[in-house]
Amino acid sequence: MSPVVKVRDPSLAERGRVQIEWAERHMPVLMRIRERFRKERPLEGIKIAASLHVTKETAVLVRTLIAGGAQVALAPCNPLSTQDDVAAALAEEGVYVYAWRGMSERDYYNAIGNALSIEPDITMDDGADVITTFHKLALGVEDDTTRWARETAGERDYSKLIEKVLGGTEETTTGVIRIRAMERQGILRYPVIAVNESYTKFMFDNRYGTGQSTWDGILRATNILVAGKVVVVAGYGWVGRGVAMRARGLGARRVIVTEVNPVRALEAVMDGFEVMPMIRAAEIGDIFITATGNMKVIRREHMERMKDGAILANAGHFNVEIWIPDLEELAVSKREIRPGVTEYTLRNGRKLYLLGEGRLVNLVCAEGHPSEVMDMSFSNQALAVEYLVKNRGRLEKKVYKLPDELDTEVARLKLQSMNIEIDELTEEQRKYLESWTTGT
Repeated sequence: MSPVVKVRDPSLAERGRVQIEWAERHMPVLMRIRERFRKERPLEGIKIAASLHVTKETAVLVRTLIAGGAQVALAPCNPLSTQDDVAAALAEEGVYVYAWRGMSERDYYNAIGNALSIEPDITMDDGADVITTFHKLALGVEDDTTRWARETAGERDYSKLIEKVLGGTEETTTGVIRIRAMERQGILRYPVIAVNESYTKFMFDNRYGTGQSTWDGILRATNILVAGKVVVVAGYGWVGRGVAMRARGLGARRVIVTEVNPVRALEAVMDGFEVMPMIRAAEIGDIFITATGNMKVIRREHMERMKDGAILANAGHFNVEIWIPDLEELAVSKREIRPGVTEYTLRNGRKLYLLGEGRLVNLVCAEGHPSEVMDMSFSNQALAVEYLVKNRGRLEKKVYKLPDELDTEVARLKLQSMNIEIDELTEEQRKYLESWTTGT
């Protein structure tokens, strides 16, 4: 069975191409990598099964991988984040795309199966759904997700297929958590590069990209005024830092952080934010944003204490941080009051507003990260794939960080594209830093 193409509307391809061109203009580092890939063809014959947000920025990455000689099968990593015009454009260019906005859960895992049907040499993930589904198939796990994946991937010897995989890459925090769990349990069957751990990814994409695009999604969905509001940010990792920083910049009257990690909580205090448990913050906040990568961060006991009109948004990968089953049980009615905004009326008459069905608000209610920041993230992805190919057979079955020299090269190219120059160490300074005998 070969991969098939399925998009919502092929006639949207021209509009999608224009969107991709716009992204390319704002992704100069990845475009430089594409130029080199086109000349060197380092990915010749490599088949890549990818599960990524199907956006204009992802299209720039896919085009770059193809320029390097790869064949790509692309599935989404979120049922609501696909930009249908971009999917149509990629399909017209010969990419195996199986993605449209508004997929059912079955459609979604059909898409994962479609990507795996390419019999990949490399997997590429944002959230680890390809790698986990592939491993479950190889291990003979029977559940709905594997059954749905097999509907499009077919019956194969997955335990044999997985042995030929050179490696995988993982884009986001949640996915890294999942693959590290696989490594700890001893079931990881091939090496995976945790792209999210590259400095030029998490310090910029997670902080500046998510920080801005989360608020972009909230404002597009609601058109509220942030100034004067009380904002509650759950989690003070790099995403939480960015969201809290932008809340302050938008004029929030108070920005409250909730945390379970004492070091991060202390950092939030030192950064000038209030810190308290969610049970207390629930009574105060006007806007709640989850960014933890965990489940049931906002649940029944919090919802019961919230103000009339509180807004709930999620900036974490999966729609489990705001526990929707609790919200459904508490509500006597619900309705979509604006695109992407569901109004839940509780038994006491109070109303809570859930954005984007509890999924990634920046992608469901907006367009995701700005191209400029995805330029660095996806440059890391492209270099990670090249690294796996160059090091085939030499890497253990564990999670790796992309080598620092490649991370630094991405930063150097980004600065160069911005016409920013920095100093270099003199030979004397270099020797001083390498010496242990000189103390003055």
